[in-house]
Amino acid sequence: MKKKTAAALLGGTLVGAGLGVLFAPKSGKETREELKEKAEELLNHVKEIDADDVKEYVVSKTEEIEDALKDLDKEKALKIAKEKAKKIQKSAKELVEYVKEKGEPVLEEAAESVRQKAIEVTKGVLEKLEK
Repeated sequence: MKKKTAAALLGGTLVGAGLGVLFAPKSGKETREELKEKAEELLNHVKEIDADDVKEYVVSKTEEIEDALKDLDKEKALKIAKEKAKKIQKSAKELVEYVKEKGEPVLEEAAESVRQKAIEVTKGVLEKLEK
């Protein structure tokens, strides 16, 4: 698939997902699941890019975020959840910075969307655990 086609597909997917999140309030579990789905979408689109180094890094960071989200959903202790939340946010930030550095504007927008959702989800989880 050509980069322009992938970019258009990725952009449309993210805009649709973003609007869905804004206008359909969901539970924490549903929101975490949606973040996981967005990360999977990003991962699927990245696999179509020719630049192997960018692809490898983005795939690795996206999988790292997904794995951490799975653990976060299962954690009961606030201390562990806080550590996981920091790791998720750090990984998402590193992903955005890397994509910016590589000059991939389509991926930059998608990665930023993942980062913002990661912040939202981790804050929501921590707030619930602190109650």
